[in-house]
Amino acid sequence: MMRDEPKYPARRTYVVKFRNDATLDALCGRLENLVTCKQSEFASERELFDVIARDFGSSGDDAASDS
Repeated sequence: MMRDEPKYPARRTYVVKFRNDATLDALCGRLENLVTCKQSEFASERELFDVIARDFGSSGDDAASDS
């Protein structure tokens, strides 16, 4: 059975860059979406997940960029 949507859509491909002073208890760095080139700074684990959640919400239904 063919899927309309790929299992791992390209629009949800990220690079997480941690600052050199980041620790397990204090994550900080930058998240980059490889398709949109959107970059967002984060200063905690919670902020990292919030940035990803916002990006998922704003990605829309543009499946054409997933090929």
